[in-house]
Amino acid sequence: MESENLATDGPRSTMPPELHYPHSEFSRWKFKLFRVKSMEKAPLPREAQPVNVSSSGILPPASPNIESDQTEGPESVMKLCLGGKSKENVEGPGKRIDMKLQEMETHMNNLRCLCRICGLVLRKVKGPVHDVHGNLDDTSKLALRKMGCKFTSWSEVILKVFKVDVAGDTESVHPVSFCHRCWMVAIRGGGVCSFTRTKVPDWTPHSSPCHLCSPRKPSFQRTGRKRRKAILKAQSLAKKTRWDTGDIIAVGERRVLRPFGDHHGQVLRAWRKPNIQREQWVRNITHCQRDHLSSKLISEKLPVDFITSFICLVCDHLLSDPVQSPCGHLFCRTCIIKLTHVLGPHCPSCNLPCSSNDLTPPAKTFLSALHSLPVLCPKGGCDEHVRLDSFKAHRLSHELKDGANQQPSEADNYLLTNKGGRPRQHLLSLTRRAQKHRLKDLKTHVKVFADKEEGGDLKSVCLTLFLLALRSRNEHRQADELEAMMQGRGFGLNPAVCLAIRVNTFLSCSQYHKLYRTVKAMSGRQIFQPLHSLRNAEKELLPGFHQFEWQPALKNVSTSCNVGIINGLSGWASSLDDVPADTITRRFRYDVALVSALKDLEEDIMEGLRESGMEDSACTSGFSVMIKECCDGMGDVSEKHGGGPAVPEKAVRFSFTVMSVSVLADNEENVTIFTEAKPNSELSCKPLCLMFVDESDHETLTAVLGPIIAERNAMRESRLILSMGGMPRSFRFHFRGTGYDEKMVRDMEGLEASGSTYVCTLCDSTRAEASENMVLHSITRSHEENLERYEIWRTNPFSESVDELRDRVKGVSAKPFMETHPTLDALHCDIGNATEFYKIFQDEIGEVYKKVNPSREERRSWRAALDKQLRKKMKLKPIMRMNGNYARKLMTQETVEVVCELVPSEERRETLRELMRLYLQMKPVWRATCPAKECPDQLCRYSFNSQRFAEVLSSSFKYRYNGKITNYLHKTLAHVPEIIERDGSIGAWASEGNESANKLFRRFRKMNARQSKAFELEDVLKHHWLYTSKHLQKFMEAHKDSAKALQATIDPTEDDDMSLEVNDL
Repeated sequence: MESENLATDGPRSTMPPELHYPHSEFSRWKFKLFRVKSMEKAPLPREAQPVNVSSSGILPPASPNIESDQTEGPESVMKLCLGGKSKENVEGPGKRIDMKLQEMETHMNNLRCLCRICGLVLRKVKGPVHDVHGNLDDTSKLALRKMGCKFTSWSEVILKVFKVDVAGDTESVHPVSFCHRCWMVAIRGGGVCSFTRTKVPDWTPHSSPCHLCSPRKPSFQRTGRKRRKAILKAQSLAKKTRWDTGDIIAVGERRVLRPFGDHHGQVLRAWRKPNIQREQWVRNITHCQRDHLSSKLISEKLPVDFITSFICLVCDHLLSDPVQSPCGHLFCRTCIIKLTHVLGPHCPSCNLPCSSNDLTPPAKTFLSALHSLPVLCPKGGCDEHVRLDSFKAHRLSHELKDGANQQPSEADNYLLTNKGGRPRQHLLSLTRRAQKHRLKDLKTHVKVFADKEEGGDLKSVCLTLFLLALRSRNEHRQADELEAMMQGRGFGLNPAVCLAIRVNTFLSCSQYHKLYRTVKAMSGRQIFQPLHSLRNAEKELLPGFHQFEWQPALKNVSTSCNVGIINGLSGWASSLDDVPADTITRRFRYDVALVSALKDLEEDIMEGLRESGMEDSACTSGFSVMIKECCDGMGDVSEKHGGGPAVPEKAVRFSFTVMSVSVLADNEENVTIFTEAKPNSELSCKPLCLMFVDESDHETLTAVLGPIIAERNAMRESRLILSMGGMPRSFRFHFRGTGYDEKMVRDMEGLEASGSTYVCTLCDSTRAEASENMVLHSITRSHEENLERYEIWRTNPFSESVDELRDRVKGVSAKPFMETHPTLDALHCDIGNATEFYKIFQDEIGEVYKKVNPSREERRSWRAALDKQLRKKMKLKPIMRMNGNYARKLMTQETVEVVCELVPSEERRETLRELMRLYLQMKPVWRATCPAKECPDQLCRYSFNSQRFAEVLSSSFKYRYNGKITNYLHKTLAHVPEIIERDGSIGAWASEGNESANKLFRRFRKMNARQSKAFELEDVLKHHWLYTSKHLQKFMEAHKDSAKALQATIDPTEDDDMSLEVNDL
């Protein structure tokens, strides 16, 4: 009885002589205790750690019963108990592979429970789990599209947000899912950046000290406390339960149930057989069940050993693309590559080293025997015996007969691929997608040849093949045209010319494509280039194409050069719970846009160097670039089309103009090599940022323009290294914010509104002081002084009252957030002064100098009479708000003569004529681009004219200017000479170019009507930038007669001397 009980304790149950006591129960108990202690202190080498079943969910297989040798001596038994047994002595190669597969399966199951990005356990994070390599779901795609992200798969989003490339992940090394917390981080960043510090762990392949399969508690290592001994788990020494009757068979240290059907005890769980478990592990690694054929399809009853030689030792299927290892074993190529990638470069049969580079094709004799195997067709009702090499064609015949009703079977994926469309359909009659599918293999071969022989020029190889095909069929005329096009002598226009025509004529994509097809059908030649050629041409002109470098690197600005149009709201919202921004904005990064603008002026800059007589190679540093900044609202831009979120139908544009480029000569003098000829034209005003926002919304405008100001401040302290003329050159930038109206300047500098007591943004004068002394004032305000005054306003260090504090800070009531150049905007000065003259005309018609307080009805009648007279004599239609064109026509001597017809007094008529004559003599000084050259006489007489103008206002129009004066009249009379002396010009720095581009915004918006306002704004910004390109403008100048050339090309039969009445494009 004692021997029977001892026999049930497994291979290690032989008791050493030194532990043999007369009392059997006590000795057996002490032996078990000794065995437990020895296993705890000296575990078996390279034995897998016990797997936590509750965490991994995989049932580990029971250890097979290893029969111990009864002839072993006491020393071998003692060595066995102390853990000295090695796998090389007891287990075979197959057993070692099974144990390694079990370890990998456990490791992969542990990986499936973790997040790929942050490494947290997925079940501890609330929310759904997302696939790393999957496509974006509808909710995520909609959220990212609203923020301007166009990615369609999570792998692209993860690469952009977390800077982790998951395209090359393997299931045995990396987790395949990520948690909902990382999903929220990606959504908050708009698919572009991350606002939280997410530390991505380094995932390493499985090894013996794997921290996932055998985790350690780091708390003991940190504190230095003595670690307690591990409590023995139930898997190491099973405990009998109360219902256990004692007749359960023990295998090793684990207990398994008796055969099924014996219901004396409770059923726990059944272990899988080792061979079934191994098949499942291999199946999870290779995934070849639907690609390879089973050996059961062999029709003839061949010897088992003969069939075994044609079976893959990994997947147990018939060999597909067989390869041979250095040790002589045969495998499927894909199976052995996947298996060695997971388990390491060892042969799964004999465990010898075997890498993918060591695999070779087997002998041809073996391949012929493999291909001649008779295979039974699995198609129901067929029962035909087919050779293995003819099996694909045979299955394809069934596919063609049955059509689309064919049910998928095991061998369907073993068929030849149908290369697109119906089998007998001609290639040219297929769709473009089907053509690509059918020619996929040919395209691959041609690409390989092009990469190897022609440096990757795939287009030239394909065109050469087409040219040879035309020559072989004696179609020499078409071949000559193709050869001329390949050599750059074709009949078609340059893609840049076609792009210039499209942008300058405001053609949408569909309109240009219709033009392209019509001209091609009528002429038989491809004169205009297709849309994809235009898109390739515009890449070089848009920001984000050229490489550059900043020295030192810009602070808080990325060093990436290939940055195109970005969302102006990126990084604004701190969480998804915040209220979304009530605006849509798109912009370029400031430094990238400046680089593109300089590259656009490359020819002019190099020509300026040559004209100045300076050596090109010597001028590599010392370049200075002067930039004019403009920002103004465009008013109501509402359109019927366009969807998306509800945003204000008012828009604001921030733009810049490259005014001049100078270089430091050898004699330490700045030589100007480029000057913008038309600084107030919409062709030179490049858009930087477009936003749907009301310009009176100070908070939103500040938030949107904040990053632009940060980039500008960073560029002031650095220098740009850019290749110009084939040599790297150094540029420094100087910015002047001059293109702002009165309202925008007050918003940016934190001043009170235009109706404030402090009338001027250049000096500290009040309205009463400016009306008493209209001429003698100087510029005293600056951005730094406004910041200091805001601090005084915020802190009130002297504990003054509100009126005293307001008088101390001179009207500064908000924090200045953008530095503006203290100057006068010529365009808005004209508009403001014209508005004031329009009111003076009404007062003179009603003789207000005789009346004290006229009624509102009287003023309406005077305005109606003035509008009627101007419409009748000057053809000026009444307007609701003064604009530049109306001001230009109103402020003339002819208009004064027309108004004087309604003025009763002759004395007042002469006063009006003198006032207008003085104003017209002063106007060219602030409107001219260079007054010292264009109007030197008016510049010399400006002080006298302004003094006389002020005397007329203070005497004849005292009723209107007694203790008050308008903002622009004060600036016109007091500050113009000082600004001219300091800057040299006022008109060149005006915002007229930005204002003139308002109509371009509306035209481009109609041209690029889209369903979403976000994409619409992006297209408007892109085409507006192309419209201002000097490169395209030169093409338009060179091809002014393109319409006539186009007509002559379409209809070449007409006589050359026949006049063509065609308007220029």
